[in-house]
Amino acid sequence: MSQITSHVLDTSRGKPAAGITISLFELNTSCNSSTSSSSKSDHKGQEQWSLLSTGKTNSDGRVPALLAKDRVLPAGNYRVHFAISDYFSALNEQAFYPYVDIVFNISGDGEHYHIPLLLTAFGYSTYRGS
Repeated sequence: MSQITSHVLDTSRGKPAAGITISLFELNTSCNSSTSSSSKSDHKGQEQWSLLSTGKTNSDGRVPALLAKDRVLPAGNYRVHFAISDYFSALNEQAFYPYVDIVFNISGDGEHYHIPLLLTAFGYSTYRGS
C-alpha cells in the first residue's frame, strides 16, 4: 500500500467522488524567495512546494497508488491538493470552493497516512484516517 492514501466522499450524495484529481506536494524547507520557479513548484512567500505525484479518484473515490509502495517519505510538511471544481461542474453544480488544500506533517518513520475528504459543493471536512 502507498504510504499516503486518500478517499473522497460526496456526502451530499452519499457516494464516493470519482474523477477528482489529487496532487501530493512536499514543502522544500531550503528554498528562498530568489529561487526560480519551475513547472513542478508553487511559490507561497518563502515556501516552495514540489509536486511528488498526481492521480485521479476511481469509482470508489480513491487513488490506489498515490506513491510507489516502497517509497517512504522523509519527515516534513506535505500538502494534498484536491481539484474539485471539475467534479461539481460535471454534475451541473457550482462549487463554492474550486479546490481544497490539506497541509499535514509526517514524522518520517514510514507510518501510513490516510487523508480522507468529506465533500459537498458548499463545504468540506477532513481528519486523519487509518
